[in-house]
Amino acid sequence: MAVCSVCGKKRMTGNNVSHANNRSKRVFMPNLQKVRVATDQGSKKLHVCTRCLRSGKVKKAV
Repeated sequence: MAVCSVCGKKRMTGNNVSHANNRSKRVFMPNLQKVRVATDQGSKKLHVCTRCLRSGKVKKAV
């Protein structure tokens, strides 16, 4: 489950590049945290990326 439930950010692919310029595939994973979020129906546990937490797109449940 590597998807942010707020913004939809998911894993990205790229290359590892060595000093000899050899390239091999790698994966960039988002920094997801499992957070209790306040919603209309009550509180839920969601996987949220740290950028959404920091920018205030999510209201944390107390």
